[in-house]
Amino acid sequence: MTDAELEQQERERAALARRAEKLFSGRVDFLLSAPQLKFLPEPTVPEIAFCGRSNVGKSSLLNALTGRRSIARTSVTPGRTQELNFFEVGEPTLFRLVDMPGYGFAKAPVKVVEKWKSLVKTYLRGRQVLHRTLVLVDSRHGLKDVDREMMKMLDETAVSYRVVLTKADKIKASALDAVAAQVADEARKHTAAYPELHITSSEKGMGIPELRAAVLSDAGV
Repeated sequence: MTDAELEQQERERAALARRAEKLFSGRVDFLLSAPQLKFLPEPTVPEIAFCGRSNVGKSSLLNALTGRRSIARTSVTPGRTQELNFFEVGEPTLFRLVDMPGYGFAKAPVKVVEKWKSLVKTYLRGRQVLHRTLVLVDSRHGLKDVDREMMKMLDETAVSYRVVLTKADKIKASALDAVAAQVADEARKHTAAYPELHITSSEKGMGIPELRAAVLSDAGV
C-alpha cells in the first residue's frame, strides 16, 4: 500500500470516528427487555449484540460507548442481566445495541441459567438483522473455557464477531500485551472471528472511539 493510500485510509478512519462520536452523542434510548423470543422487537434495523462472562463489564462498556452514566445498569453481582435488552441508536433509529445475559458463573438457579442460554443461542442463530456480535473478555483473566464455547458456537452458526478486551486499565501494560497476544492468536483460529482485537477500558476511555467506529461500520449505516 502506498503512502497516499495509507493517508487516505487514515482520513477515512478519522471521519468514521467523528461520525460515530456524533451519532452516539445523540439519541440512544432503551427500547425493551425480551425474556422470551416472542418479545423481540420487529427486525427492522441492524443489530449489534454484546456478550461475555458475567461481570465482564458489558453494561459499563455500553455506558461508555454511548456516553451515558446508566443507560445500561451495572452491578457487582454477576448474572444481573437475565434478558435481551435492546437500545435504539439514532433519530430515526439507525440500528440497535443488544445487551445479552452474561454467561459463566451467573448466580442463579440452574433452570434459570439454562433458560438464558436457550434464549441467547436461539437469538444468535435465528436473528437475520444481527450484523455482528462483540465477545467481551476480561483483560485480567484472558479467555476462559466458557468464552471458547461461545466462540465455537458463533463459528458453527456463522455469526461473525469481534473480540473485545475489557478492563484494560486494571492490569500492567506488560501483562496486557501478553494477554492481548494470546487472545489474538487464539481468535485467529476461529472462522467467524474478526481479525482485529479491541482493547478497552470503560473507566479510562481507552479504545472507546475506535470501538464506536467499528460498531458503526458493522451496522452498515
